[in-house]
Amino acid sequence: MEAKIKHLEFIQEVIKRMASNSFLLRGWSITLVIAISTIASQTFKPSYVVIALLVTLIFWTLDSYYLWQEKRFRCLYEEVRKKDPATIDFSMKLPDKHCCNCSWYSSVKSPIFISFYGVAALALLVLLFITYFDITITLK
Repeated sequence: MEAKIKHLEFIQEVIKRMASNSFLLRGWSITLVIAISTIASQTFKPSYVVIALLVTLIFWTLDSYYLWQEKRFRCLYEEVRKKDPATIDFSMKLPDKHCCNCSWYSSVKSPIFISFYGVAALALLVLLFITYFDITITLK
């Protein structure tokens, strides 16, 4: 039983790292997008907005990958949890990529990513429109 608990702890540590990486990616993403967007709004150069949009899409893709891997490790955790303690081999081989109905694409369209990266991409598209057509907005 002790081997089974240790194996589950190994898997749990990987899951924690995946979640931590995802959290850090969102922090870096918002920091870079705001910095590039600020420069774009001050210089009115659409190319900066396009760069910020590409950065958003790259981070969205990478964050989705980490979520997908995290889900696969959760499936591994479930498999090990159900195993007989005598058959524990400390394998970290992930189950089939279609386990638990998880896929990379389902991670991309996860509600948290749609609300975070989708809103950022939409705001950048509006900023691109504003900078491309050189629209000046005055607040009263």
